[in-house]
Amino acid sequence: MVPTHDYADAEGNVLTLRAELSTGTIAKLREPVGSAATSPEDAWQRRSELLFERLAVRWEIAGLPLTDQKLLLGRYRMADEAMRGWVRRTLAEHVERHIPELR
Repeated sequence: MVPTHDYADAEGNVLTLRAELSTGTIAKLREPVGSAATSPEDAWQRRSELLFERLAVRWEIAGLPLTDQKLLLGRYRMADEAMRGWVRRTLAEHVERHIPELR
């Protein structure tokens, strides 16, 4: 079982992230996202989603736990800007601390 870490926001929602990724997943995340026609904003957004998909294993929001990968990604996509910002900052801090190969 892969170790995980929990991160709580100010409202008590808890995001659980994997502490490790496989070498293959790290290589995949390092690849450029999109094509030459992809805007920098679209590429940045897609990379954020890919990172979230690979790291998130559970997200409890308002007492409702989500563990299904499709539901987790769907909830991330539906989150308001404040929640998405918190998730992105949390992912960045988590990667810095636990998966420095992705820096």
